[in-house]
Amino acid sequence: MNDQGTVHTPHEHEQLGLTNGQVIDMYRYMLLGRKFDERNLLLQRAGKINFHVSGIGQEAAQAAAAFALDREKDYFLPYYRDYSFVLSVGMTPYELMLSAFAKADDPNSGGRQMPGHFGSKRLRIVTGSSPVTTQVPHAVGVALSAKMRKQDFVSFVTFGEGSSNQGDFHEGANFAGVHKLPVIFMCENNQYAISVPLHKQISGKVSDRALGYGFPGIRVDGNDALAVYKAVKEARERAVRGEGPTLIEAMMYRLSPHSTSDNDLAYRTKEEVDENWKKDGIVRFKQYLISCGIWDEEKDADLQAQLALEIKEATESADNAPFPKPEDTLKHVYAGDSEEGVY
Repeated sequence: MNDQGTVHTPHEHEQLGLTNGQVIDMYRYMLLGRKFDERNLLLQRAGKINFHVSGIGQEAAQAAAAFALDREKDYFLPYYRDYSFVLSVGMTPYELMLSAFAKADDPNSGGRQMPGHFGSKRLRIVTGSSPVTTQVPHAVGVALSAKMRKQDFVSFVTFGEGSSNQGDFHEGANFAGVHKLPVIFMCENNQYAISVPLHKQISGKVSDRALGYGFPGIRVDGNDALAVYKAVKEARERAVRGEGPTLIEAMMYRLSPHSTSDNDLAYRTKEEVDENWKKDGIVRFKQYLISCGIWDEEKDADLQAQLALEIKEATESADNAPFPKPEDTLKHVYAGDSEEGVY
């Protein structure tokens, strides 16, 4: 160990069953999420979009978790910072930008929901809601369906450490433990519940809470993509064997403000944030790839330029896309409504 966490030997990913191409792809989605996030912060400050909730600092764990799941059949219940996760399971920057600009073709909600409220029937991303932690009992319900139907998919749900104090978490965890359901709970512990630091929220470990509900809880370094991948992969294997849920607490740090409405320096220092930038999981994973001899600065510069162009094109296309019509308010309100919203 050093101050950056576990030191991985070159090609350790191969021992976990990952190919060189897969880990490079994983890195790509980390970066794509970061660039999407950074662009949205600029768009909001420029008055082009109304609001953005940032996930900068959490991308490594998100992409790693996605790669450890079965992206062809598992169900996903992400929380509002999970840009790298939803991109990794198949959403496109253009689809996310349509949501940010609240445009009619937004596949998440037709421009109705706040950004970061993901939903895709095609990708089995279950629509999220604004009250935090409501996705946890929903994920447990999806897992119950898998067990009742005797199907081998799992549900995967994420939330912040503040959410682990909500009743929804405890009720969901208890039900999942009692019925040994194939659900993976991943707490993205980013140290702050809006402005409340971890030491004022929780006296122990979030992962230890699993013990009370009869299933394993583990804490991993959320800036270590391979550690997160291994934890989620093993949790999935347990779930499909019928051994029930797992709680994973991925330790990380929210490098950006809580949202574009937040002044984070009102409750933490610039020095603290700067210190945590040194632990950035994306930079760590890049250095790991270089140590394996499968990546270099020239390839990195090419990828950065490619992703910047991808984000630019997605931004321009979404900005120019049509807004919903006023009568679209009537769509999808009652069962049996028509596409025009006339009953």
